[in-house]
Parts: sequence; C-alpha cells; structure tokens
Amino acid sequence: MKTIFSIGLISVLFICACNSSKGKADNAEDIRSVPFITVEAIDTTLYTEYVADIQAVRNVEVRSKVQGFLEKIYVDEGALVQAGQLLFKINEDEQRANMSRARALLNNALADAQTVALELERVKVLVNKNIVTKTDLDVAEAKLKAAQARVEEAKSDLNRAQTQLSYTNIRAPFTGRIDRIPLKVGSLLDEGALLTSVSDLNEVYAYFDVSETEYLQNIARKSPENSILSKKVRLTLADGQHYQYLGKIELAESEFQEETGTISLRARFPNPDRILRHGATGKILLPTQIQQSIIVPQKSVFEIQDRAYVYALDSNDHVNMTNIDLGTRFGHFYIVRDGLKVGEKVVYEGTQSLTDGASIEPRAVSLDSLLHNPNQGLQ
Repeated sequence: MKTIFSIGLISVLFICACNSSKGKADNAEDIRSVPFITVEAIDTTLYTEYVADIQAVRNVEVRSKVQGFLEKIYVDEGALVQAGQLLFKINEDEQRANMSRARALLNNALADAQTVALELERVKVLVNKNIVTKTDLDVAEAKLKAAQARVEEAKSDLNRAQTQLSYTNIRAPFTGRIDRIPLKVGSLLDEGALLTSVSDLNEVYAYFDVSETEYLQNIARKSPENSILSKKVRLTLADGQHYQYLGKIELAESEFQEETGTISLRARFPNPDRILRHGATGKILLPTQIQQSIIVPQKSVFEIQDRAYVYALDSNDHVNMTNIDLGTRFGHFYIVRDGLKVGEKVVYEGTQSLTDGASIEPRAVSLDSLLHNPNQGLQ
C-alpha cells in the first residue's frame, strides 16, 4: 500500500514539474525579438521616387513622301548613321517621266510667250501708225500677261517634279541610330509609308508626373534657387543600377491633366555612352534636403481610423501605442512633426503582430544604416 502511494506521489510531482516547465516555456515564447530604432534629429538628403519614361531628345519617323517600289536599302537595323546619309532608294522612273513632261510643258509655254511678245511689238507699231486702235494693243498686252503666267505655272510644275524626284533618295535627318526596318526591297510603298525611325541619343529626356500638391510645394511657391527646377536629379535604371550622370529638371507641360491631377516634368540627361535608349523606363530620384528633422521608417507607422501611430518602448521593454503627427513622406520614411522626441525608441517593423503593453526583447537597428540602404529608396 505504501509502495502504491509513493508511486502516485512521484507521478503527481512529475506532472506538476512538467506543467511548470511548460508554463515557463510559453512565457518565453510570448516575449519575442523585435527590431527598434532610436529616434534622432538628422540632417540628410532624402530621395522621392517617380516612375520615368525615357525618350530620345530627337526621335523621328522616316516615311516615304512618294509612291513607288523600294529599290535599295543602304543601312542595317540598329546602325549609327550620319546626318544626310543615304538610307533608302525608291524607284524613280515615274518621277523622271513626270519631270521630263514638266520640262516639255515649260518649253512650250516659253515659246508661246515669245510669240505673243513679238505680236505685241507688231501691234505697237500699227498703233503708232494709226492702223489699229488702242484696244487692240490692250488685248495684245493681256495675251502676253496670260502667256507669262503659263510660263510661271510650268516652272512651278517642273520644280514640283524635281522635288518629287529628290524624294526617291531618303536620307537621315540627323546623326542618330536606326530603328527596325519593317519593309524589304521590292515592297510597294504608299505615300507616307513608315520606313524606320532615327533617334538622336546624345541626350535623353526622362518624363515623370508630379501631383498638384508636390508642384505647389516644390516649384510654384519656391524661389528659383530653391525650386526643384534648379536641382540635379538621379536616375535609377530598370535593373536597379544608378545611372552615372545627373540630370536637370525642366517643365514639360503648362497645365495639369484633368484625369489624374498631375503635371509632367522632364529631366534632361547626357548620354555619351548611348546606354539609354528611346522607350526605356526608370525611376527619377528627386533629392530633398532636411535639417534637424525627426524621421521614422514607413514600416514603423500604422494607422487606426485615419490617425498615425508607432509603438514606443519604455524602460521595461514594453511597447506603448503612441499617436504621431506625420509630415511629408520621402522614399520609405516620414518626417514627424509632433509626438516623438529625440532619444525615444520606436519599433522598426512587425507592428501588426504587437499589442499595446506587450513585452518584447528589443533588438537595435541603426537608423543610419536604413537611411543609406539602397533598398529603402533613398539613394
């Protein structure tokens, strides 16, 4: 009987010990590691991103101005061509025939005008001798003017025929790079048929849109030296790499788009290495200097009923929900106008799984490392 009692007592003690250990383990699991940043007032340059559409400063379509068969192609797709270089040849038989016809009509008009001029001189002599009346002289002079008008018309037709003949030789409008050539030798071209495009890639434009609020804050209400139009901007390419040359912002439009409430700006970038191509995409990084401003990462902020909050840490490593007044957003950061002080600790990320008053194991994250991390969109 004593043996049975001893075994039962040992079992109860073992179960209690297990429950106690499990309780401690559960409490340990409740306290998890959470990253935090220490609030600072900093001077730095923050960058705002804008999606950009890259276009060559000059990009024109090369089209046929006359109808005819495409006789020769002198360049290959993607080739670099010089201004005035011969690109295409259209069969010119019809244009030469038209020019010969126009020249013959001009010669006839000149001969007719000469005949009428001689007749006018004869009538003048007869008038002086009172053989014919002054009316006959007026008629002869009118005939001469009509003949001279026909000469001018024939000259115009000949010039037009010569111009049409020149259109059979299609040349590069400026130095640039050839695009695709959709048609082949022997193709019948209509007037206006697209032959290719030529892009001048020495410089490019990067077009991007800003809201009316951003326009007012950065351009309209700024002095010329403080406006974004006086700033140099960076360009991030589609592969995430920074373009090595800085660009200069220029106004591209004079009015806001009614549908989106935005206005387009453009940044001009040099392109000596021809890295940027017409139709490429990227991101404009617009710099803003901030001085002695408190900022918090976007990941730290959460909203409840249109009010912004962060989790601040107290001396006992408890998180307390704190209301803050947000200013302008730059990249992945907010400027804080009110609600935080220098030296306070704020949860960096993971706020969605926290509750007010929860205990955490704080893990420090350097604010400086976040500011200079390319993934934060500030560089």
